Amino acid sequence: MVKIAIAGGSGQVAQEVIDALMATKKHEITILSRKGSARDMTSGIHFSAVNYNDKSDLAEALQGVHTVLSFIQLLSDTGNQSQKNLIDACISAGVKRFAPSEYSSSEVTDMPFYAGKEVIRDYLKKVNENRKVLEYTLFQPGLFLDYLGFPYKTSKHIAPLSTFIDFQHCRAIVIEDHDFFMTFTAAHDLATVVARAVDYEGEWPVIGGIRGNRVPVSKILEIGEKVRGRPFAIEKVKLEDLEAGVLKTSWTLQASHASVDEEQATNMLTTVLIAMLLSSAKGAWDVSNEFNELVPNYEFVQIDDFLAKTWEGKP
Repeated sequence: MVKIAIAGGSGQVAQEVIDALMATKKHEITILSRKGSARDMTSGIHFSAVNYNDKSDLAEALQGVHTVLSFIQLLSDTGNQSQKNLIDACISAGVKRFAPSEYSSSEVTDMPFYAGKEVIRDYLKKVNENRKVLEYTLFQPGLFLDYLGFPYKTSKHIAPLSTFIDFQHCRAIVIEDHDFFMTFTAAHDLATVVARAVDYEGEWPVIGGIRGNRVPVSKILEIGEKVRGRPFAIEKVKLEDLEAGVLKTSWTLQASHASVDEEQATNMLTTVLIAMLLSSAKGAWDVSNEFNELVPNYEFVQIDDFLAKTWEGKP
């Protein structure tokens, strides 16, 4: 049993991981909260009020903590200061292990919304450059397999998210003359492996790849046509157009939010789609398998089974 602190505990990925940690019935879990201190009597989880702008306050909250898992929202962390302060506080408090807010691709190439990940990776290297003062790993599961079930929700906490492979409408956008590998890992599998990583007694690898399924896009389309029972409409784009920020397709990603008008949403999602296609073509979503090797007996949800189950009987 170890004491674990969770930063950004209200997020979707954090909630998946918290559930997996609670299921082990081994650890004492504290959520670092901006709102106030409390205890959830039904789950036993503690909530500790912290000020992310105050390193000494953070360090006090982390006394006796063994592992800190960060799920801080990158886009809302101005200058990545909250995570930097959290890292400094971990070192001051003698925390053994830290995992920054990653949980996606291995690289951040062409994804400006992930720029904060690179900043924190560099910061962790810097604090350890003279001697190791904080053990850390970058949990990288690739893309959530659950997203291929859009618009249906296939995990407890992760909201559906559309991709350039649209199973609902049997269509896809691919890059001309490029068939690249991607890693898809079910959200539940990521959470379970993170929980097992907390129990791992050896030293964490810096790169923490979690590879549920490594498949080329052509294979995903092949499986898709099989489970959907009809061919997919494929639209091909040129790499050079994407590099220029141009997307020549008849459709883009789907999403809606009350605070964003339709035009803004379309522009934003087009930017995200271009980024996803470019980064995928350059190998950013083809992650490594360090934690597969450290938990060799774990059986991941397979993409064939997931898609067959998710889309069975769907219109």
